[in-house]
Amino acid sequence: MEFFATYVLNFAFAFASMAFIVLGLAIAFGLLGVMNMAHGEFVAIGAYSVLVVQQAGLPFILAVPLAIVACAIVGALIEWLVIRHLYRRPFDTLLATWGIAILMRKGIEVAFGRSFRSVDPVMPGTIKAFGIDYPSYRVMLIVLVLAFFVALYLWYQRSNTGLRIKAMVQNPGLAAALGVDTSSLSRMTFIAGVVMAGIAGVLIAPLVKVAPLMGFDYLLNSFFILVVGGLGSIQGLLTGAAVISGGDTVLSSIFNQSAGYIGVLLISILFLWMRPNGICSDR
Repeated sequence: MEFFATYVLNFAFAFASMAFIVLGLAIAFGLLGVMNMAHGEFVAIGAYSVLVVQQAGLPFILAVPLAIVACAIVGALIEWLVIRHLYRRPFDTLLATWGIAILMRKGIEVAFGRSFRSVDPVMPGTIKAFGIDYPSYRVMLIVLVLAFFVALYLWYQRSNTGLRIKAMVQNPGLAAALGVDTSSLSRMTFIAGVVMAGIAGVLIAPLVKVAPLMGFDYLLNSFFILVVGGLGSIQGLLTGAAVISGGDTVLSSIFNQSAGYIGVLLISILFLWMRPNGICSDR
């Protein structure tokens, strides 16, 4: 029973953290047709924001606004210089952002060095859940992320901005003709995506080793999730996160972390072969 409870909680944590990490990429790829290969580097910016705050002797919570500001500035600059010329051109954005990712990674190395860094634990200790002791911070993260997705879904379905984004995605030309500022909306949507990646980096920083290359693994897992779940909907994102996180958790628990990664890769290959548009797609 304890093993089952541990598995359920580990799955819930992996599902919540990966869903939040992939959210920014899903926004850029699913809504704007931008394949942002620098997504992982924005996660790294968020993680290093925690390191900066803690080295300055400031509370952990201040890393959130720092990450938001840093990612928003870098994201706005990238969008203005490169991305705004490449909307709806996934392959071109892949090449462009791959080069940007390398530059960002080198910039992080120059600023912080190439070695692994660790940040101080946040909310140390455990909490009783399903009859077992489980880390308090992980439980908090699960609850926080799930609440955020509920709020995001309601906002996207009911707000005027969400309605304008839907119109822009379905028919950009018609939306512009009806008075929607598609250029400004696309820019803000892209910036929102990279800011989400930065916040995700803040949340996972106390649980991982912080390094310039840390974003690459998260980028791969994010694409696996989008391949399995499909693009353009929160349902697809959550479904893909559930499948990938579940497979990784089961295989890693039974065998080891390498087996989990190989299993996730095989699942993604099967979906690319048999259902390339993902689970939550009618095509």
